[in-house]
Amino acid sequence: MMPSDTVSQGVGAGIRARFPIFEHTTYANSCSQGALSVDVRRAYEEYLAGWDEHGAEWEHWVERADAARASFARLVSAEPDEVAVNTSVSQGVSGLISALPLEPGRNRIVISEFEFPTVGQIAHAQELRGAEVVHVRPDPDGRIPVERFAEVIDEQTALVCCTAISYRTGYRLDVVEIARLAHEQGALCLADSYQAAGAIPLDVRALGVDLLTSGTVKYLLASSGLAFMFVRRDLHERLMPTQTGWFADEDIFRMDISDYSPAADARRFDAGTPPVPNIYAGLAGMKIVEEVGEEAIEAHVKRLADRLLEGLDELEATVATPRGNGEYGPLVCVASTDAHALVEELQRERIVTSERDANLRISLHLYNVEEDIDRILGALAARRDLLKR
Repeated sequence: MMPSDTVSQGVGAGIRARFPIFEHTTYANSCSQGALSVDVRRAYEEYLAGWDEHGAEWEHWVERADAARASFARLVSAEPDEVAVNTSVSQGVSGLISALPLEPGRNRIVISEFEFPTVGQIAHAQELRGAEVVHVRPDPDGRIPVERFAEVIDEQTALVCCTAISYRTGYRLDVVEIARLAHEQGALCLADSYQAAGAIPLDVRALGVDLLTSGTVKYLLASSGLAFMFVRRDLHERLMPTQTGWFADEDIFRMDISDYSPAADARRFDAGTPPVPNIYAGLAGMKIVEEVGEEAIEAHVKRLADRLLEGLDELEATVATPRGNGEYGPLVCVASTDAHALVEELQRERIVTSERDANLRISLHLYNVEEDIDRILGALAARRDLLKR
């Protein structure tokens, strides 16, 4: 077992009291839902109090949506006018793909096998518009090297979709190189970063992507119902969505039903009435992430993940997550003989995890500490029969 690390302990212990669940539960499921903080609870109460006292606070609610846009922009080192506020990644990606011409000779959509169903389902829906959808499949070792993308990206490719961190295995794809390959063939690159935002630093300029999506339900520590999409500024005029809504208009208070005049910037990928309660919660959750800093979060989680991996090796468990330098982040997946039963067994000990693809998923964040890792490893040691070795 790795020696105690006081720096790692400090990040987790310093923030942990703001998440009441840790008073009685070891929570290691941020890949599904971030733990509820007292900050987010207060934010919902603030929304309800304002509604109760003032009725429809539309001017304030619109301002809150703009505050969320600015917060999302800071998160990925973008500008606010390059960010659309969405209700979900599904809504954002649907609007985006509705703007792709998909003309003959430029109708291929490339997706990785590690995409969340949202991206794959939306891509395949475009087959009704004449799209050709090509999957990039992983090698037997669980990696998708950039060479697999290079084999299928060509001059007919309109869009390349990759996930920053796979929800199925925790593997981190080489987004920078995938974006470069896409651009060499004149294609756009979309990085779904739902399993990354709030857990690792994201800089859209450094990544070189054209589009990036994420939301608040996981490592951004808020609720479902709020997401965002970065759209590179020079694409705003080029991409004209046909899936739209009231708040995507250039002037939402003109109330004109006679034409389609989308906003000149990324707001053209907004939709209808914004999810106001979720925006209150989202701002509170993202504020916690900003206070700690993504670099500090990544370093803290890396130390915990390394401690977990070392302990899993001692148990002779099979780790499904590739473990090369820069290949894993907050999500570690462990092969199981019965993942569903293992999750339920851990739940009975008040250890919250999840499962995907016959793997136990253990997801760590800023509020976890070494004691959490040791408790998880102890519970797994008592259930070796449920670990694939």
